[in-house]
Amino acid sequence: MVDTTKTICHITSAHKRYDIRIFVKECTSLAEFGYKVYLIVADGLGDEIKNNIHILDVGKPSGRFSRMLKTPRLIYSKLLELQPDIIHFHDPELMLMCRRLANKGFGVIYDVHEDLPKQVMNKYWIPKFFRPLVSYGVTLLEKLCTQKYRGIVTATPIIATRFSKYNTRVDAVCNYPLLSELANVNVEWNTRDDKLCYIGSISKTRGIEHVIESLATSKLPLELAGLFSGDVSLEQLAKLSGNEFVNYQGVLNREEIVDLLKKVKIGLVTLLPTPSYIESLPIKLFEYMLAGIPVIASDFALWHDIIKTNDCGILVDPNNINAIANACIFLMNNQDKANQMGKNGRNAVIKYYNWENEAEKLKAFYRTIE
Repeated sequence: MVDTTKTICHITSAHKRYDIRIFVKECTSLAEFGYKVYLIVADGLGDEIKNNIHILDVGKPSGRFSRMLKTPRLIYSKLLELQPDIIHFHDPELMLMCRRLANKGFGVIYDVHEDLPKQVMNKYWIPKFFRPLVSYGVTLLEKLCTQKYRGIVTATPIIATRFSKYNTRVDAVCNYPLLSELANVNVEWNTRDDKLCYIGSISKTRGIEHVIESLATSKLPLELAGLFSGDVSLEQLAKLSGNEFVNYQGVLNREEIVDLLKKVKIGLVTLLPTPSYIESLPIKLFEYMLAGIPVIASDFALWHDIIKTNDCGILVDPNNINAIANACIFLMNNQDKANQMGKNGRNAVIKYYNWENEAEKLKAFYRTIE
């Protein structure tokens, strides 16, 4: 049984208040389980109650340095006022502050969304010469801080394995899609358009340039949606061969994403083989699968097991433009096979790779630290 007298406070200094993992999935699920849930954010949009979650705003920082220096102090003061039983935080920049809270006796959970030491190696705004040093420093900081926390939640099993060296209470709660959100996407195959789609953060390291260049060979239209990360722009993409087949839809809300996934036949997730991506489980991979469309994905070991086991797509070398184009052409020329792959992927998500299963894991994890 859940101890409904427990107060849980999720905190974030960098994410939006309605972040899918933090608010829509974790906080909402915990509130549904019966906990009293708070969420502290820093976006300047004020306080509110939504989905039985008390959202408290400490104000929007003026810039990156303000977010890293001033915002943690504001959050710290708010936590001392609330005195929650469990503090569940989501941003690496809050590690030291939360270590201090753990030393004061608070039950602290660190939610590790990405492998930070590996992620640092791809940060375009950090000079390449300094990245290994920063990565090493981050590793030491994680070890120093996480030994003090009550537990660690990670977005992938591989990250969980790394943190198990520092803490005895570690569990992977994967960022799989909500079945309810995409339950009505499985429309008839023949009502879809012969189009590709890429939805998500748009950057060079996520393979967007190779995807667009592959269109010059496949001649297939691409529906592109998402936020540009900073290392590439829409203007730069317009100069690439194949860009004439791209329809950029901007940043879509969840309802618009669902609507787009009803109309296309192939989902692309050809991230480049950077250390952080090789061990990631991108949400869009599973959203494509749940939408009933086959995926064309990077041939990483972790993804290989998922896609080959469930026969739900084609694996390619993400640096091979011709391989991406040929995979797209094959699926469009063999639509019975493509349709079956889409059905296979959808069935796999309904059975295994969904948030409803992960929410039960999160509830079980909380029971171990109460």
